Amino acid sequence: MKVKSLVAVLLLALGVTACSTVKKVVYRIDVPQGNYLEQDKIDQVKIGMTPEQVAYLLGTPVLKDPFETHRWDYVFIKREGHQEPIQHTLFIYFNPQGLVSDIKLDKPIG
Repeated sequence: MKVKSLVAVLLLALGVTACSTVKKVVYRIDVPQGNYLEQDKIDQVKIGMTPEQVAYLLGTPVLKDPFETHRWDYVFIKREGHQEPIQHTLFIYFNPQGLVSDIKLDKPIG
């Protein structure tokens, strides 16, 4: 009798842990991290703008590399529920006069 109940409990435990849908039952919130980037704000950044104007539009950058003083890095990572996280990286380059000289976005924000 003990062996039957032990085997039943073992099979039940293995059956429950083997289900791949169990993790989808648990709710996971959307988690945005870094600078929240919007395509319309990025489109407003123009070559020749000052760092103050860029910071007004996009906020302070996540990273100001001490070895690359003429570049600001904006990183935005969004994880929706159980999906894989999506990362967007925006680089703003400044010329020696301190004005925006180049804008590079790794992939469009949709």
